[in-house]
Amino acid sequence: MMIPSSDIAFSPTTKAIQAKHGSRDAYARMEARGGFRTEIDDRLAGALTEANSAYLVTASAIGQPYAQHRGGPRGFIRIVDEHTIGFADLPGNQQFITTGNLAENPHAFLFLMDYAHRRRVKAWGRARVVEPDPGLVSRLMPDGEQAEPIGVILFEVLAWDTNCPQHIPQKLDADVVAAALAERDAEIVRLRTELAALRGASGDAE
Repeated sequence: MMIPSSDIAFSPTTKAIQAKHGSRDAYARMEARGGFRTEIDDRLAGALTEANSAYLVTASAIGQPYAQHRGGPRGFIRIVDEHTIGFADLPGNQQFITTGNLAENPHAFLFLMDYAHRRRVKAWGRARVVEPDPGLVSRLMPDGEQAEPIGVILFEVLAWDTNCPQHIPQKLDADVVAAALAERDAEIVRLRTELAALRGASGDAE
């Protein structure tokens, strides 16, 4: 019997709780169609292109979880092949918790949040840290980044899903707001200039 890809998240206990709360039938129908998506399609590629913030969740060998924020310019998480995405591992506070966890336990989870459009993407998979490789670094290094990468993190996507926008507060990035305000201010200047010209023309006519 085919095991649906969503079983990576839906354990027997989880399914029992879904049944208790009335959502099991809907998810069973999804499982009958194969479960979560497993390939990097245009929809996921589009989300990655827009993403400038993500959380990478790992766990130690004994199961102690850790979530680390990863950020960069939009599109800093890039597609490596049809099942793999990756990003440059840039230096931070040097705790190396994620690196240590992945050395013990490759299971990982990636959470992308788009507050502006109230969208989120969840991806389950396996991740590994790769020492600096000139080819990979050139493919995954953000444009204009000056920091020297420790290596790269490759994430093999085993299953991914999206969530509804419910309960997601809408927030806008500062650069988006700044661009909108600059456009508004330019339009105000244009309209004031046009109005002054019309008033001047009216005065000349008198």
